Amino acid sequence: MPGSVLRSICTTALAAVVVTSPAAAVAAPSPVPADPGTAGAAAPEAAAGSPAALLSELQKLYQEAEEATETYNGTAAELKKRKAEAEKLDSALVTARLSLSRGRDAAGRLAREQYQGRSDFSSYLRLLLSRDPGQALDQGQVIQRLAAGRVAAVKRLTGAEKRADELARESRKVLDRQQVLAARQKKERDAVNERLKGVEAMLATLSAGRLAELSGLEQKGTAAAQAALAASGSLSSTRPPSEEGGDAVRYAVRQIGKPYVWGAEGPGSFDCSGLTSQAWANAGRPIPRTSQEQWRQLRKVPVNALRPGDLVIYFPKATHVALYIGNGLVVQAPRPGSRVKVSPLASNPLLGAVRPDPESPPLRTYKPPELPQRASGGSDEGYSVSTAPTG
Repeated sequence: MPGSVLRSICTTALAAVVVTSPAAAVAAPSPVPADPGTAGAAAPEAAAGSPAALLSELQKLYQEAEEATETYNGTAAELKKRKAEAEKLDSALVTARLSLSRGRDAAGRLAREQYQGRSDFSSYLRLLLSRDPGQALDQGQVIQRLAAGRVAAVKRLTGAEKRADELARESRKVLDRQQVLAARQKKERDAVNERLKGVEAMLATLSAGRLAELSGLEQKGTAAAQAALAASGSLSSTRPPSEEGGDAVRYAVRQIGKPYVWGAEGPGSFDCSGLTSQAWANAGRPIPRTSQEQWRQLRKVPVNALRPGDLVIYFPKATHVALYIGNGLVVQAPRPGSRVKVSPLASNPLLGAVRPDPESPPLRTYKPPELPQRASGGSDEGYSVSTAPTG
């Protein structure tokens, strides 16, 4: 589910994974999550290591931040759903209480009529004493209707009381769940901040030359992984998108250059799954908010069958996502401190791909949107991070 990402790749393992199955994860180094309080402590020692070791450590820290971000995003989405449910319950409760009030008014009128001698019983006495059979018959029918109406009024009152009680109990439960989710969201927000502080601490120990060296090494690894992917034949065919997929691509391309901010869903900034979910929502097809739910709920497709608009999922825990635009390229919100950009498909360890609209036919003709200049990021992007929370 996360929202920050960098582009580490194990070239040979990636090539093998793509050829075999879209659901198989790349055999990239699998970092063990560090304790939030110590994530930055090892940075000074790491600064003295080899460029490859430094890059691996930095990638691990970014991935931990990404995983924490998507967990936060999942809780935020659930809290949003619970708030909508609470508002719906509150509206239903108001309606039920109005119905209950009307029922009580009707019951009060019943009691007053009986007290004042205008009850069904007094009408029944008049019926017994009547000398006119026709009048007696008419009065009997009226009495039956009145009695039936009063029985219905009592039933409505009883039903309204039961409904109001049920809604009130359910509303209290939803409120309790909201409070639990809000507390969990705060805890997860703090976890993201801790992970990002770990990244910041490590970056602070590195010189500009060292950072440029890391960026170059990362680009070299991405280029090798992309070449292995192309050699496997996974990028050899070009397919047009569906109509909705084309809309999603155009939306994503329009966001190029906007900053990455964790937890953001636009319009001014995005995290990785914020970008992909909003692209498809703009195309008229809402999809899950987080990368992990996108991977879990949407239809999986082989990487060699990708068409523009499909979502490419990265890392073993599905903690990063990008939107495929064709020609072996994706649009992604990569990581904190970066901007939405075009990247090679193999810019991260590949897990697989999913298609939000598997039943939609491809367009007969398709003209890809023009990419803005400097749509892709390279070594000039550098490494930076912002820890300002958005949730």
